[in-house]
Amino acid sequence: MSALPTDHFLNRELSLLAFNERVLAQAQDSAMPLLERLKFICIVSSNMDEFFEVRMAGLKERAAIDPHQTSPDGMTAKQTIQSAEPRIRALVDRQYEVLNSDILPQLAEQGVRFLRRNHWNEAQADWVREFFFRELMPVLTPIGLDPSHPFPRVLNKSLNFAVELSGRDAFGRSSGAAVVQAPRSLPRVIRMPEAIAGCEYGFVFLSSILHAHVNELFVGMCVEGCYQFRVTRNSELFVDEEEIKNLRDALKGELSQRNFGDAVRLEVADSCSAEMINFLLQQFNLKHEDLYQVNGLVNLVRLMQIPDQVDRPELKFQPYTPGTPAALAKTEDMFAVIRKGDVLLHHPFQSFQPVIDFITQAATDPSVLAIRQTVYRTGTDSKLMEALMRAAQSGKEVTVVVELMARFDEEANIDWAGKLEQAGAHVVYGVVGYKTHAKMALVVRREQGVLRRYVHLGTGNYHVRTARLYTDFGLFTCHEGICNDVNEVFTQLTGLGSATHLQHLLQSPFSLHSTMLTLIQREIEHARAGKPARIFAKMNALLEPKVILALYEASQAGVEIDLVVRGACALKPGHVGLSENIRVRSVIGRFLEHTRITYFFNDGAEDIYLSSADWMDRNFFRRIEVAFPILDARLKKRVLQEGVKPYLKDNMQAWEMDEMGNYTLRRSRRAQPSSAQLMLLGSLAK
Repeated sequence: MSALPTDHFLNRELSLLAFNERVLAQAQDSAMPLLERLKFICIVSSNMDEFFEVRMAGLKERAAIDPHQTSPDGMTAKQTIQSAEPRIRALVDRQYEVLNSDILPQLAEQGVRFLRRNHWNEAQADWVREFFFRELMPVLTPIGLDPSHPFPRVLNKSLNFAVELSGRDAFGRSSGAAVVQAPRSLPRVIRMPEAIAGCEYGFVFLSSILHAHVNELFVGMCVEGCYQFRVTRNSELFVDEEEIKNLRDALKGELSQRNFGDAVRLEVADSCSAEMINFLLQQFNLKHEDLYQVNGLVNLVRLMQIPDQVDRPELKFQPYTPGTPAALAKTEDMFAVIRKGDVLLHHPFQSFQPVIDFITQAATDPSVLAIRQTVYRTGTDSKLMEALMRAAQSGKEVTVVVELMARFDEEANIDWAGKLEQAGAHVVYGVVGYKTHAKMALVVRREQGVLRRYVHLGTGNYHVRTARLYTDFGLFTCHEGICNDVNEVFTQLTGLGSATHLQHLLQSPFSLHSTMLTLIQREIEHARAGKPARIFAKMNALLEPKVILALYEASQAGVEIDLVVRGACALKPGHVGLSENIRVRSVIGRFLEHTRITYFFNDGAEDIYLSSADWMDRNFFRRIEVAFPILDARLKKRVLQEGVKPYLKDNMQAWEMDEMGNYTLRRSRRAQPSSAQLMLLGSLAK
């Protein structure tokens, strides 16, 4: 990395923080429905949890192990941490300000209130007291801190209370401090009966209930203070895949320790005493720069449950019904439709149900001999996995490539792997050292004495819930060349042998990166020959240095480049002499932009690839990914009309990036308002 021109790159972590600032802007948008604004507040907290668990934890490790190592932008880990901290604090402060001063007061006006203990009337206080003794007291275990009761192990991101005490207990002890851990089985927000709450939707925080009655846990002593706190820990798993015999067993053992990794952040209520703060920092081996004092709950993610409990449609996004392509709506025979021509699905605007139907029909069809599928994220409740198990139980040859190292979904995937094996499916875990991130399903069917293959390829996961929240493309085809390529990739994953040349698919870690560089170079050559040259790419993250340098070269050659990058982007657009012809934007809206598209004008031939891969080192070199071409001219037009043009036209939810990594919301007073997501809802959904 030292040979790279560091002034050509932006910092990854700071770019991620800029993304979360854009997400927070959704919560600040007064045009957004109130309960949806609350959700965006929660999403910011969830994102920042992962930022600390993974990115900040990694930076701290790197700063300790190799303090002089730099990232492509030239910053050391310590410099990155020092640059990130003030932005994080400003983000958190603004988040709580928006929640406390804007969203919660407006919700209260709408009859959705969070009842604070200093405002309870007698009836509300009585209800809380009864709830405490009935639901909380039996499951709480206060731990007094003394030589025989050391500081307890605190789970990652769990809710805890530090209690300051005075006096002596029944045994004459006077430790002065105790810890109360809130069991994870308890809800963090409890709805109070309407007649007692005095409003349609009245909620009480678990922390408020415990604060009000913490003295009941320490009878005979005086509670001087009670403060909620939360610790975020390093959540990366370490499994030496080359040294283990059974990846699943090794991962099970490592998962049990994830909740007790090194602490990286301490969150406390802003009322917490200085003495208790110093005590907690000492217990977790943290410094004051790792401390975040907040004005409210230490875990805002738990507020995500509120919109589901409040039946107020006017405070939420307008509901919609995903559409279904006309060809699939006319018949239930998926295979007959695919034989007539490729089928493209655009989620969530179009239904994910055809993907479920594809596997469920294959599971029960007597003509189907074999099913192969990759699983990265699928959820704890999956109709697709159940269909695969039924297929295996009925005697079909079922092979499932389960990625056990899918971050934060490891436990669910281990569970599904076990169930699939019990049903008789062949379960493999891909290739040691590479995550299997490709989204593929292959069905082998006997038709008129001949075997025919059908495949589904996608940019997103086989996950029903996220298919309603993430934008993704999926392709059904029985194109012989593509089916042969998919079969070859599955053979690589399940067997042994050299990588062979694929006819149509691009694959990491073999051909995807080099081919992207080649296709960029081809546009450069067209531009230098005086021909129109254009590149469009849409992805979650753009970080890989060689691709960025190639895009700079293309810009200098006159290639017009538009990039839609949802999250982290290390490329500097619009820099004089470097990237004047590159424009970068990020679209943040109701749905999480997850589609990966690459488009090359290619002298009018217009090559389009859809992919599971972002333009990052890990996707190019440490994962098994595929990019698949759109060969059907009709579907090419659809990708351009749905996945490219609306995002370049968007002037409602698109943020434009400058060369310093700053983003400005694109709003044009002259142009007609245009939102890509709203347009697609209007044209594809019901």
